Amino acid sequence: MTHGIVCAAQPEAAEAGALALKAGGNAVDAAIACAVTQGVVDPLMTGIGGVGSALVHDAKSGKTENINFLGAAPASAHEDMWEDAIEGETADAFGFILRERINALGHQAPMVPGNLKGYDILLNEYGTMNWSDVTRSAIAYADGGWIVRPHVYFYAMQDEEAQGRVHNTDIVGYTSEGRKLYLESDGQFRKPGSLIRNPKLSCILKNIASDGIDVFYKGNIAKCIDEDMKAHGGLMTQEDLANYQAVRAPALEGSYRGLRLATNRPGGSGIQVLETLNILENFDLSCLEHNSAEYIRLLAEAISYAFNDKRNKVGDPAFVDVPLDTLSDKNYANAFADKIRAGEKATLTRMNVDEAQDTSHVSTLDEHGNAVTMTHTLGAPSGVIIPGTGFILNGCMGIFDPRVGKAMSIAPGKSYTSSMSPTILFNDAGAHIVIGAPGAAYIPQAITQSIVNTVDFGLSMLEAVSVPRIAITKNQTIEVSNRIPHFVTDEIERMGYGLIRNHLSYAFAGVHGVKTVNDGWQGGADPGRDGVALVV
Repeated sequence: MTHGIVCAAQPEAAEAGALALKAGGNAVDAAIACAVTQGVVDPLMTGIGGVGSALVHDAKSGKTENINFLGAAPASAHEDMWEDAIEGETADAFGFILRERINALGHQAPMVPGNLKGYDILLNEYGTMNWSDVTRSAIAYADGGWIVRPHVYFYAMQDEEAQGRVHNTDIVGYTSEGRKLYLESDGQFRKPGSLIRNPKLSCILKNIASDGIDVFYKGNIAKCIDEDMKAHGGLMTQEDLANYQAVRAPALEGSYRGLRLATNRPGGSGIQVLETLNILENFDLSCLEHNSAEYIRLLAEAISYAFNDKRNKVGDPAFVDVPLDTLSDKNYANAFADKIRAGEKATLTRMNVDEAQDTSHVSTLDEHGNAVTMTHTLGAPSGVIIPGTGFILNGCMGIFDPRVGKAMSIAPGKSYTSSMSPTILFNDAGAHIVIGAPGAAYIPQAITQSIVNTVDFGLSMLEAVSVPRIAITKNQTIEVSNRIPHFVTDEIERMGYGLIRNHLSYAFAGVHGVKTVNDGWQGGADPGRDGVALVV
């Protein structure tokens, strides 16, 4: 008898989730075991110092809940705190360059971490295991070590300096503890195949396993964070940690091709996925050749309209009045479809900030029909490792606009506004497609394409996340994976679009999804990452 399926961006993490299922746990237990392990074996992407968003479906009650644990700006943060530190914008216009990179590197960069709060709600409300159970694999990898995989090395060695951002090796080398854990003597990241042990993180996880998350938010770990922040001019305090709460709400709901859809609420970007699909629903995509020029045109325009709305109208709902009813309305989407039919091109207006791609994801389904899709991140790691803890704190303060009077300006208690879009589609039998992705602004675009791939074109889950994708980041310009043929992109250029060919064969986020089929489950781990799908 099979217990369920786990799909994650790291084989060690997927195995941790699979072991939880084999031990009698449900999809929630598997997701948390996977998530905690991800923080050990992919330490630049996520961890207990990060933030995230999850969608959980409880089959027994039929309830689908969105839990946003997107962190919060410390109480001492204020709108004009960095206004006099602005030196310019990054070359790609995705962020600001501040003096001494204070928004991206060091003790002013972290916001209050939310991951453990989110994990705890999921585990206590919907899981069957305890913290000791779900941390077992993570502790084993922290103690015994994990091997540096290709994507870990590839990402760590990316040089962001050309864009005006901090090089990843400078980030992990910010503290002596980071240098010891992750860098060779020459300052380069540890080579693929290297074994990394993190006994200090193991001790922290053992404390959480025995005493719960209060040790992090109100106990000794909180005290250590507070002391180190005070010593280095940081913003976060013990009070900030003690006061932090995740946000719980019913999932944002809609439909696509007769399937009920649930996704996350702002400050996540599930609304962008829903709006894009609402626009595309006006077209019989299955009659088009997949990744033909005409199909790509329709896709690009739908993405552009929804992306525009997300960037200009979506933020932390405690600070921004988000018109969800309008953005999720099919009639509203139909008007954009009419413009596309008429050959009009969307004009993409851009904000001046965006998030980094230091993110990970897990999707799970179990034999009872319970499901979890969860994306969690460091935003971009701040480089700060509190002495004796072994984990990196997020750098999510860098997502804020340092100028005064902007939608994304800094405010105390304001949450991270994220592209995370964990999504579930339901058929008559229950949770049918459980999907999500890391990958910053590419996330909603990649998830949308993967949904269309399997719903409209009938692709398997693995095929759906593997076929070449496109992305929209610039006005009337389409960026394509290198596997899309030149004879297709030549036609796109003749349509009047700018064209960027990405050098990567598997580009634009890393989608991980699972799907029910007549004889069981299908899983798809994006080949651009190191992940796997495991059925147990």
